[in-house]
Amino acid sequence: MIGISKLYCATVEPSDALRYSRQSEQLPSHLLQFSKDKKPVVVWNMTRRCNLKCVHCYARSEDISYDNELNHEQSIAMIDDLAQFGVPVLLFSGGEPTVHPRLVEYAQYAVSKGMRAVISTNGTLITREKAQKLKEIGLSYVGISLDGLEETHDKFRGVKGSYKKVMAAIENCQEAGIKVGLRFTINKRNVKDIPGIFDLLEEKNIPRVCFYHLVYSGRGSEIAKEDLSHEETRKVLDLIMERTKDLHDRNLPKEVLTVDNHADGPYVYQRLLDEDPKRAAEVLELLEMNEGNNSGRGIGCISWDGEVHPDQFWREKSLGNIKDMPFSKIWTNVDNEFLMKLKEKKKHVKGRCAECRWLDICGGNFRARAESVANDPWDSDPACYLTDEEIKKEGV
Repeated sequence: MIGISKLYCATVEPSDALRYSRQSEQLPSHLLQFSKDKKPVVVWNMTRRCNLKCVHCYARSEDISYDNELNHEQSIAMIDDLAQFGVPVLLFSGGEPTVHPRLVEYAQYAVSKGMRAVISTNGTLITREKAQKLKEIGLSYVGISLDGLEETHDKFRGVKGSYKKVMAAIENCQEAGIKVGLRFTINKRNVKDIPGIFDLLEEKNIPRVCFYHLVYSGRGSEIAKEDLSHEETRKVLDLIMERTKDLHDRNLPKEVLTVDNHADGPYVYQRLLDEDPKRAAEVLELLEMNEGNNSGRGIGCISWDGEVHPDQFWREKSLGNIKDMPFSKIWTNVDNEFLMKLKEKKKHVKGRCAECRWLDICGGNFRARAESVANDPWDSDPACYLTDEEIKKEGV
């Protein structure tokens, strides 16, 4: 992820991460992306069931019971292992995690083991009572998916009335004192609503938003044609930077991030080179700490059935199953050739990525998207919107 507000609005300095020796166990949550050890943030898709019908769902979830989900003993053992391994954050996702009857119990247990517990939810089931329980157990953050204003969001989510329930969930979380933010997946259907999302941040006093670039995974692969063109993506990044800076300049700062396209890092840097060269140098240092895409290293995923994936979108790639081997052993298994290549992916990428001057700060961008289009996980990411001139190495 690329912290637009951190980089473009100078809300984070390189010294902020260095102060904590860049160790995951010491870094506050907003600086974790700059860790040196890259202890993985783990996404746990704790259930596949979901009460909505989102057109981009990477899990292809439905509102039905699935019979292959981890049982209680396996779930507790998994949390114990993650805590002992030093995982700093356990992100509860799905499907829809709030349909799981033991979400509160497991989140509380994760917190008791020293991890930060956060949830990624569609928000429709977060009542006042649920929000209060989540606050009481020490939940750090609730990320609520909102993919447009009312008409757009309800169509995107496949259930009328979803938007109103999201608005209620935001209020319920705020009333309970839980930090709440938005998650927005950019595509041709909803790009027109991005200014309205910024207006909403201000009107509802929402402190954080993550803009996700579309990943061609699950049902998301069926709407890949609705991804933005490269030129459209550049315009969206300009808009996001400008609206973020506007809020910052009016003393209404928000944490704004983009996710799943690490070309955003060099793009922000290049813009700052023209506007503020001194800050550009600091941003380059932060981007080098960030290291770009960290699938299989700084982020991992455990599915409802125990399968371990390099990230939550790359469901076709299993690295093992926690029913057979603990996550900590799977994640460090030197006999897994593909996993070891992921941990040093810069040596294996091909095409434009292999020759790119920004490889060290992009990390080869999103491998799952490359495989979905080229059937080769090491090929170029088709969503990279940097021009051939922009990626050309100096002196070439």
